[in-house]
Amino acid sequence: MPIQTEELLQMLACPRCLGALEAVYRGGETAGFACPACAVVYPVRDDIPIMLEEEAIPRQRWDAEQS
Repeated sequence: MPIQTEELLQMLACPRCLGALEAVYRGGETAGFACPACAVVYPVRDDIPIMLEEEAIPRQRWDAEQS
């Protein structure tokens, strides 16, 4: 049984600042986890959150690519 987004939000923290994350959705699916403090998004690939600083995408770029 896959872990739900809300459960992940309770377990995960931003690797940069250890702050709380917000889910970012695309097409009804969780596409990433955003850190408002650092203004980055950690993508989800193959249902796995990629919580590596070097994989973080600047939020401004993420939003531009999603429109």
